[in-house]
Amino acid sequence: MMQDTKLTVRPASLADVPSLVELRLANAEAHLALDAGTYRVPQREAVVRHFTAMLTDEAGRDGVLVAEADDGRVLGMIEVLVHSDPPEHRILRPEPSAQVHTVVLPDARGLGVGSALLLAAERWATGRGILYLSAGIYHRNVDAVRFYSRHGYTSAGLSLGKSLD
Repeated sequence: MMQDTKLTVRPASLADVPSLVELRLANAEAHLALDAGTYRVPQREAVVRHFTAMLTDEAGRDGVLVAEADDGRVLGMIEVLVHSDPPEHRILRPEPSAQVHTVVLPDARGLGVGSALLLAAERWATGRGILYLSAGIYHRNVDAVRFYSRHGYTSAGLSLGKSLD
């Protein structure tokens, strides 16, 4: 039945906040299952505040797009978080860039929702002069690694870390 769903990808609005909150919390639960030492489930109120602030920001620096089924159900979202240029004292060259975060409801996976969101996010970013997108993926999240790899995202370095006791 979901196979025949017609998708519309559009900018999120304040009316979408409840759906965005559910997507974020479901995503948090999935990541908690991958590594409870790294991830947490945020307080619902904090997520509501985040998306409400993001969608009322008049500067409109960051983007949130949703994929909506023809019955009005939001099946997924993508956030495009624009990076600030490095400060003048840093050695990195400034390059307009952003990070993307894609979330699709479990029962809507494999139907092209994520691909439609990512394509729309790339158009959104290009229209704002962004030249580079990244996706911060947890290495054990093999489905996400496979998804982004299929869309041309490649390893862009190595992040090393150390816990200090």
